[in-house]
Amino acid sequence: MIVKPIGVISSPFKNRGTAPIQPFQSKAIGKVTVHKKYQKGLTDIDGFSHIILLYQFHKSKGYDLLVRPYLDDKLKGLFATRAPRRPNQIGMSVVELIGRKDNVLTVKGIDALDKSPLLDIKPFVPHFSARKKVKIGWLKGKLPNK
Repeated sequence: MIVKPIGVISSPFKNRGTAPIQPFQSKAIGKVTVHKKYQKGLTDIDGFSHIILLYQFHKSKGYDLLVRPYLDDKLKGLFATRAPRRPNQIGMSVVELIGRKDNVLTVKGIDALDKSPLLDIKPFVPHFSARKKVKIGWLKGKLPNK
């Protein structure tokens, strides 16, 4: 499988130490610049309030199969966490779509690092994502109330 970036994400976060741990914690504004050759693919995106960004954790190197997540002090399996150091270094964020001008999307709630290669965009549709009887494993009792 060959994956080529379709654009680049611009954000105020230059390194991992300044980025929020999850997108829901961010109110930061970012820009998503889609390469011109893919611009037609943005047709009709304006009608969605939120979009899913798939991008590369371009500053992450290597990975560990056991990691210590920020909400726990015990080691957990990498795939039971959202840690950025992963074998395929793919990140995902749901962000609010503020606007579009040509091939540039303005988004709110960005948590990706500046210059992250954009791999894909999908509309966020709550109806498609809603699940009943969801279990959240080791995170039970650790998440803040919304």
